[in-house]
Amino acid sequence: MTPGAGTVAVVTGAASGIGEGIAERLLERGASVVLGDLDADRLAETSARLDGVHPGRVAHVAGDAADAEHVAALVAAAPGDVDLYVANAGVFKGFGLDAADADWSMSWDVNVMGQVRAAQALVPGWLERGRGCFVSTASAAGLLTQLGSPTYSATKHAAVGFAEWLAATYGDQGVQVCCLCPMGVRTDMLREGEQNADETARLAMRSVVTAGATVSPLDVADVLLEAIEAGSFFALPHPEVGTMYARKASDTDQWVAGMHRFRTSLER
Repeated sequence: MTPGAGTVAVVTGAASGIGEGIAERLLERGASVVLGDLDADRLAETSARLDGVHPGRVAHVAGDAADAEHVAALVAAAPGDVDLYVANAGVFKGFGLDAADADWSMSWDVNVMGQVRAAQALVPGWLERGRGCFVSTASAAGLLTQLGSPTYSATKHAAVGFAEWLAATYGDQGVQVCCLCPMGVRTDMLREGEQNADETARLAMRSVVTAGATVSPLDVADVLLEAIEAGSFFALPHPEVGTMYARKASDTDQWVAGMHRFRTSLER
C-alpha cells in the first residue's frame, strides 16, 4: 500500500518517540490518524499539537494497547475503516535472570499480546475487503538479542515470530505485514534506560547505543513508510541489522562468541 490521502491509520504508543514520529509522517502525507497511548496527559498534548498542524485528521484514545477493549475503542474512533494499524506500543522492563514475574507478564502482554489482539480485531475485516496493513514494531532485539534484558529480548523475538506468521498466513490474501526493527532511537525509553539505577539496565542501553548510531523517530518513520510502499516485510532503520541477522543465521556459534566479547567490553 501507499499511505497517503484517504488512508485511515491507528498508531499505538503515539504520545512520544517512534509512535509520534510515525503519526506525524502519516499526517504529512494526508492520512487520518488515531493516536493511542497509556499516558493520557501526554497523548492529549501530542494530539493537540498535531491537530493544530493537520486539523480535523487527528483523534486520540488513551488506554492500554494490550487491552482488547482499548483496541476496539481505537478502531471505533477512526473515521472509517482502518487501513493501517501500527502496533508500536512496547515496554522495556525486566533486567537479568532474576527479572520479576510482573515484568515478564507485562512485557509479554504489551509487546506480544497487544499485537495479537489488534490483529484479531482487524484481520477478519481486511480479509473481507481484500486489503489492510499491519505493522509490528519489534526492534532489532527481536532479530538479534538484547543484552541485559531477557524479557525484552524474548518478547521481541515473539513479536517477530507473530509478524512472520501473519505474513505467511494472510500475505497472499491482501493483508500486508511489515516488521519494524530499529536499534538505538532517541526516545524517552533510551534516556530512561541510560539513567536507570540498575547497572544491568544501563548495560542494556549501552549495548544499544554502542552497536550503531542512534537515529531520530522521524528517521524511523521514513524508513517504515518506504518499506510499506515497497511491500517489504522488514523495515530496518539501521541497515547493519540485516547484515548482523544474516551472520547470526549463517554461523550462530560465531555470533554468540562475538556477543560474549561485546558484553565483556561493555562490562569493562
